[in-house]
Amino acid sequence: MVKPAKTINDNLQVGHLFGDIKNLIDQAKNQVQQTANSTLVLLNWHIGNMINQHIIKNPRAEYGEKIIENLALNLEKQGYKYTKRSLNRARRFSMLYPNIQIGTALPSQLSWSHFTELIGIDDALKRNFYAELCAHERWDTRTLRAKISGLLFERTAIAKQPEKLIIQELENIQSNTPTLNTIFKDPYILDFLNLSPSFSETDLEQAIVTEFQAFIQELGNDFCFVARQKRMSTDASDRYLDLLFFHRGMRRLIAIELKLDKFQPEHKGQMEWYLRWLDKYEKKPGEDKPLGLILCASKDDQDIELLELDKTGIHVAEYLTALPPRKLLEDKLRRAINAAKEKVIAKNHE
Repeated sequence: MVKPAKTINDNLQVGHLFGDIKNLIDQAKNQVQQTANSTLVLLNWHIGNMINQHIIKNPRAEYGEKIIENLALNLEKQGYKYTKRSLNRARRFSMLYPNIQIGTALPSQLSWSHFTELIGIDDALKRNFYAELCAHERWDTRTLRAKISGLLFERTAIAKQPEKLIIQELENIQSNTPTLNTIFKDPYILDFLNLSPSFSETDLEQAIVTEFQAFIQELGNDFCFVARQKRMSTDASDRYLDLLFFHRGMRRLIAIELKLDKFQPEHKGQMEWYLRWLDKYEKKPGEDKPLGLILCASKDDQDIELLELDKTGIHVAEYLTALPPRKLLEDKLRRAINAAKEKVIAKNHE
């Protein structure tokens, strides 16, 4: 039986009304959640600040510990879930973020769970790097914890810059204008691929495709997949790029080549050809010039320096298919960071 037109129209109108009301409820829920998060953040800041102001009045070191201990006991007796540990966190939070205010960005974008991870970082620049990226890319607490544990800051080029430039880069993140120093890493950790010891380039590429979500998380949230084995043709031949991505923040195509062995100078020429082809045939109006990322098993930093790759839009990085002990990786990254900063200082004094 055919339904009358009036009944169909009524159903459509009810359907639209349902959708509008559902959206309204969902928006309200999100606002309530956001307000609750920022209220909890500011509550803990005020608690920590009041404790600090009280402790400052008494210079004895043991006085602060005793005050927090007694305060926690009294609060717990009254049914408030504030332990000695949570009060110490609130105190440290107010010390690390002395100027936090209602309406500022971080309290409205990050939850108290985010801040409990951030306040464990002693270095202010590193802490601000994670805070800004966390807000920009909307990481949940588990993702933030994984990024910190995976030494993201140390693996990002920003860490190799002088303090003044790092502060500028953080401002770029705030204004949604990321640069190469904040999107490219070295090394990339690809331990989630579960590759066999004798894997080939095809195995590596296929494993990346299979574990695409994890791979994009390692690259960064603004990376969007475009193509695998992208064919680039001229009248005489066809060439194939391993992976092609697009970075939304920088509005650039990102060409990725995978190398099983050590980086060789001739890899530069291959990538330059890819980038020129993409610039001529694939780049859309309003986009900036494409960039290249060569992922290799190892590299010689002197080769990179002599080739002046920083002027070509090509970034070379190692990848690790198995995560080494954290201490070894930390030491390696620390040496690389110190060496890079020393070169910058020496160059500025020339």
